[in-house]
Amino acid sequence: MIPGNKTELHALEPEHLKNANRWVNDPDVRQWLTLHRPIPLRATRKWYDEMLESNSDHVFAICTKRGIHIGSIGLHQIDWKNRNAHLGILIGEARYRSRGYGEDAVRALLRFAFHELNLHRVNLYHYAHNSRARACYEKCGFRPEGVHRDALFRNGCYYDVAVMGILDREFRALENKSNA
Repeated sequence: MIPGNKTELHALEPEHLKNANRWVNDPDVRQWLTLHRPIPLRATRKWYDEMLESNSDHVFAICTKRGIHIGSIGLHQIDWKNRNAHLGILIGEARYRSRGYGEDAVRALLRFAFHELNLHRVNLYHYAHNSRARACYEKCGFRPEGVHRDALFRNGCYYDVAVMGILDREFRALENKSNA
């Protein structure tokens, strides 16, 4: 378990898969994901089995301090030689969105990434029109690095995809500032 202030990141277990599958099939959630069609539970189970065998993906269940499973977060495409990874997060339970749980989970995962895995850099992609996600990432210390123009097609329109990143020294500086 990886503790945060409001959340705990737990190993993703088979009992989390029904929630995960329900969330990726929720149109309100899926609009922010790269998935473009409904996913059957057996595909979620197959993804889970493959993820367990992978050394380049570390995915966790986001739980409240009361143990309620509210989402998932992970480090993907971990490049051990260059010490970088890609962050992905999903808050599936609507009542926990925009209440600081995502930010807390991101900070907990970054502590794990930089202090335990000794990564140097974590990056992410988000849809540029998702101001809620951008605000969360900026609070966690991510900096804009660029934009992939018209890279996302949703509901008949193209949207930009923003790239953000954070280095270990930037995260440590943020930690030192908040502890001062």
